[in-house]
Amino acid sequence: MKKKYLAEFLGTFWLVFGGCGSAMLSAAFPAVGIGLLGVSLAFGLTVLSMAYAVGSVSGAHLNPAVSIGLWAGGRLDADQLPGYIISQIAGGLLGAATLFVIVTGNGSSIADFAANGYGTHSPGGYNMVSAFVTELTLTFFFLLIILGATRVEAPSGFAGIAIGLALTLIHLISIPVTNTSVNPARSISQALFVGGWAIQQLWLFIAAPIAGAILAGLVHKLLAGQNR
Repeated sequence: MKKKYLAEFLGTFWLVFGGCGSAMLSAAFPAVGIGLLGVSLAFGLTVLSMAYAVGSVSGAHLNPAVSIGLWAGGRLDADQLPGYIISQIAGGLLGAATLFVIVTGNGSSIADFAANGYGTHSPGGYNMVSAFVTELTLTFFFLLIILGATRVEAPSGFAGIAIGLALTLIHLISIPVTNTSVNPARSISQALFVGGWAIQQLWLFIAAPIAGAILAGLVHKLLAGQNR
């Protein structure tokens, strides 16, 4: 189990560092900024790369909502769930801390630090209801894709590609709405450095992804029957 938790710690570090790092360091870099498309792809690539790096060890959940959804879908034992979640949050926090050191290395402020938000803190000014529906819906489908792509009956060796591309698509849809969470560990890591409004709005980026993940796990059980 220690190997699984270490794999989740390292994988979630990479997701936060790579995804949020691209948003903070490269999205609007003078003349060659990667923009929304590039940031979306960066998040997808973190999951794609870690799926093949540590997937054989821990399953490469890298996300408390994913672990909870897999538990709801009958794929993860309840006694393993706390260790997965703690490891993911810890890895995300170290990723954010490392990014903080880099971002402030030229005297820059961390600004919103790619934190998730709604209302005045939504990139597109979307309200709380829009944010909640977006996060719940996208996490629901993200988990359906994960559960389907990792079934025994699914084509072997392609799950990481499907999951990484799904996360890319999710970011393409929702960066304007919430800066995209679908991952409480990612949201917690950034919010703790921003403080204030980010902490106040953090509940949504924990509750909505978890609700969407549990719903997806239950729906997958219904669709897949005994062949989970």
